[in-house]
Amino acid sequence: MPVARIITVVSLLFASCFAQAQNQIHRIVSLSPHATELAYAAGLGDKLVAVSDYSDYPPAAQKLEKVANYKGINVDRIVALEPDLIITWPAGNPVRELEKLKQMGFHLFPSHVQSLEDIATNIDALSQFADDPKIGHQAAQAFREQLTQLHNEYGNGKPVPYFYQLSQKPIITVAQNSWPSEVFSFCGGKNVFVNSPSPYPQVGMEQVILAKPQVIFTSGHAMADGSMWNDWHDELPAVEKHQVWKLHSDWLNRPTPRTVRAIKEVCDYFAQARKK
Repeated sequence: MPVARIITVVSLLFASCFAQAQNQIHRIVSLSPHATELAYAAGLGDKLVAVSDYSDYPPAAQKLEKVANYKGINVDRIVALEPDLIITWPAGNPVRELEKLKQMGFHLFPSHVQSLEDIATNIDALSQFADDPKIGHQAAQAFREQLTQLHNEYGNGKPVPYFYQLSQKPIITVAQNSWPSEVFSFCGGKNVFVNSPSPYPQVGMEQVILAKPQVIFTSGHAMADGSMWNDWHDELPAVEKHQVWKLHSDWLNRPTPRTVRAIKEVCDYFAQARKK
């Protein structure tokens, strides 16, 4: 068969599969806030019928029914909604309930995000279910271009030792390659607890003091404003240099197109720290 004929046949098959997927997906459920944002970015907002708690962006998501939270998934309600697609969060949703939905025959789309590129990849993949896939592809491309611009602006900075505080009692941080470590690394941050065996380790105040981070970050979800470190002015460089900063939680903790805002925020703070 001539090459041109093969290309034509493959193109027709792809178009057919795409049209089939597109035509079959009319009702979508999202099981995490970041998945909800990714769905909207992919042009699927008009097909969402239910989302998880804290799915508050874009504002239209706030009006949708909530069928999942940190306690679990309302499987019975999801069954009643009869979704054609369920966007799951394997890293956060209960495995048992996801398996139950799968066994019941629901189409699950797992949103795996471990790197910045994965954000664009997820949007591209979800675009196949949109009436206009160009919306998602353009959003993914715009995200990649913004990353390139930010890398050109901040990519050569000197490493800055930092501590990211997720909670105050107990003190919990992020280690290894757990999200949002990718954001800090992009900006030249050096995690003082990167080698912890746990992805989200609980640490003691003494450990933080001994690690001597140059910067301490907190977030709105941490229920901590960093004031607990004020008494350690002489022992903690971050306190001594007034480099204890609170970050925008939703930008940082949710891997979505808004992550570029978190990168800009974190990179700007590291730039300030380098000047001192």
